[in-house]
Amino acid sequence: MNYYYKMSVAEAARALQNKEITSKELTESVLERIEEVEEDIRGFVTLLDGDEVLLEAEKIDQARVSEEPLPHLAGIPMALKDNLCTRGVPTTCASKMLQSYCPPYDACVVEKLKESRTILMGKANMDEFAMGSSTENSAFFTTRNPWDTTRVPGGSSGGSAALVAAGEVFFALGSDTGGSVRQPASFCGVVGLKPTYGLVSRFGLIAFASSLDQIGPLTRDVRDCAMVMEIIAGHDPRDSTSAPKEKEKYTEYLGRDIKGFKVALPRDCFTEGLDAEVKKVVMGAVGKCTALGIEVEDVSMPHMQYAFPAYYIVSTSEAFSNLARYDGVQYGYRADGAGNFVSLYKKTRSGGFGQEVKKRIMLGTYFLSSGYYDAYYLQSLKARTQIREELQKVFRDYDFIVTPTSPTVAFQVGEKGDDPLTMSLSDIYTIIANLAGVPAISIPCGFVGGMPVGLQVMGRPFEEGRIFQFCYALECLLGVRNQLPETGVKRGGTVV
Repeated sequence: MNYYYKMSVAEAARALQNKEITSKELTESVLERIEEVEEDIRGFVTLLDGDEVLLEAEKIDQARVSEEPLPHLAGIPMALKDNLCTRGVPTTCASKMLQSYCPPYDACVVEKLKESRTILMGKANMDEFAMGSSTENSAFFTTRNPWDTTRVPGGSSGGSAALVAAGEVFFALGSDTGGSVRQPASFCGVVGLKPTYGLVSRFGLIAFASSLDQIGPLTRDVRDCAMVMEIIAGHDPRDSTSAPKEKEKYTEYLGRDIKGFKVALPRDCFTEGLDAEVKKVVMGAVGKCTALGIEVEDVSMPHMQYAFPAYYIVSTSEAFSNLARYDGVQYGYRADGAGNFVSLYKKTRSGGFGQEVKKRIMLGTYFLSSGYYDAYYLQSLKARTQIREELQKVFRDYDFIVTPTSPTVAFQVGEKGDDPLTMSLSDIYTIIANLAGVPAISIPCGFVGGMPVGLQVMGRPFEEGRIFQFCYALECLLGVRNQLPETGVKRGGTVV
């Protein structure tokens, strides 16, 4: 077995362009890696036929031999979270409700990746309709963390993060509504970015909470993340929330001097609830910023205490609205034995949705109902505005806000299943970026007990380039970039 699957996107792209390897060889390496570890990781909901992906790789190789101009990432194997529509390939949202759904169109980001001639290996597992923090809410199976398969990979983009961390693909796309790219990135030791709201088109993303959802990449290092963002960012008239921004060359920011940047460290994030060992690792990474000529100062952000309740009310209310379309009439699962439309709706939604999704739909119904709208939903919108204004105030004096990505490392499978509040609090540091619409990234900064720890960096809207500039320098200094689990995956307690 060759070890091409261990390459970063940048390394693989360079080797392909220099004709040191072929796309077929690269894809074969990934297929062999999938054969080796997928039984234990279970990151794919849908795995495409190996012969078909190899045929696509051979076509790209033939084009390269004939000197046909090819995009920079042509021939790189990747995966997509299973809430991104793919024409002719099932898109299930890891739900029984959509287990037979095959979209007639591609999401905007899928179109862009196809134009870039990347190779789709399959669709990644997730929490059902992106509602969860561990990928245990998938209707099909639980994905495992490649660093320790007794632990969760995070969620809801846990399948995407696990596939990248395990070397089964070179990069993947996920969606982030309250931390669903960054938290699994932290748990799996990879890089995950939630872009500024509106920078990446949501056309073809099956919605959870429309004012919070954003599509973002999961990669092994910061350079790879910048390269993927150069493909997927950009205005799309089919998405009414898409920002009319010109595309940027994010890789041009890498390696630029960062001396003089100012970093805010919210003391409100380093209090009760943060694991002591995680805090130690994060603070150690922050301490190294001074070696880069960066000024770090404590700040107070008192409105952060309202972020969690505001997020939960807004997200469940929007979920209630977005998921009303799944009624057993137009598409998706339809229950048998219904005598009338009321019975059809009831049986379909009771049988098609899992417990977590049903819980959030009911909460959203309550928050938007007569007599409670003003008391809950309207108040949450006011709190969201205060949080956004507080961030704007901080960003007037500082370039970045740095926090832990998650208060703990990846927890055991089944550990928090009976404690939904504690489960939800694993996103306590990430939800603020979604509420405010600002960009935020998680990069690996160290380990606790052999499990990865993530550092979150938030920046001003549409300043992804500066975030990459800062994080690339920090990543190089920390020395934990592009690490795959050194000893492979654990199988039944045995390391292989």
